[in-house]
Amino acid sequence: MSDGAEAVETFLEAAELNRNDPVLVGSTLTFPNYGQLVMTGDLHGHRRNFQKLKWFCNLEQAGARHVVLHEIIHEEVSTLDGLDTSHEVQLWAAKWKCEFPDQVHFLQSNHELAQLNQQEITKNGRIVTKAFAESIDAAYPGYGTRVLDAINIFIQTLPLAGRTANRVFLSHSLPCPHDIPSFDRTVLDRIPTESDLTEGGAGHRLVWGRYHTEQALIALSHLLDVDVFMCGHQPQEMGYAVLHDRMIILASDHNHGVFLPFDLSKPANTTDLEKRIKPYAGVA
Repeated sequence: MSDGAEAVETFLEAAELNRNDPVLVGSTLTFPNYGQLVMTGDLHGHRRNFQKLKWFCNLEQAGARHVVLHEIIHEEVSTLDGLDTSHEVQLWAAKWKCEFPDQVHFLQSNHELAQLNQQEITKNGRIVTKAFAESIDAAYPGYGTRVLDAINIFIQTLPLAGRTANRVFLSHSLPCPHDIPSFDRTVLDRIPTESDLTEGGAGHRLVWGRYHTEQALIALSHLLDVDVFMCGHQPQEMGYAVLHDRMIILASDHNHGVFLPFDLSKPANTTDLEKRIKPYAGVA
């Protein structure tokens, strides 16, 4: 089997496993009240942090541990014409899902969604969605279109959110404050439609929101019946931030990146959760 054919097969297998994830209800991963969950921030193709995450999680020996990944693609490259190899990390993650289908989980993100919708995102003077596709063509000569099609199918199956029995809500981001009054929370209880995932749709609003005020987080806590939010999306130079004692923002895409393992059976609050945040740099 060629490398391209193997990549297509892996992404399609992972997509099917996403659809049939045993903890998936609608478009929400609903985790049990036992074991541990490891939440990550935006990864953006950071190879070393991904490998350290795998080493820490040690899923071969930790059957009650779950790990949640999001915003894997669109790495920061050093030159305008540099190749974006984040598709390789995305493939590694898909293979990890195939190996541990009940423990490895994904969330929808704005960069994955932009790639699916061919919505241009520009960073540092380059269109990252275009660069991503070009890098796949370069990696799989004559097979790039089929690999990208398989990646898009995989992206379509990414859940929008996760929630835990100890009242933590996991998502790439949250709706902007001005979008909260009209936010259709039922999108979390069903398979999202195409309109949900395009501009103006509930799923699109969920993964693109920024600048969350205390009042907005209180409103969302009542709307979603949770106490703590864990997200990424908003860059964090030092790895994380805690907003208004309700929201923890994680970043996993640089040398100061972090992840957050926490117990699913114990009450959760931002004070205790912040103490559990781990830097990738501290993982041997």
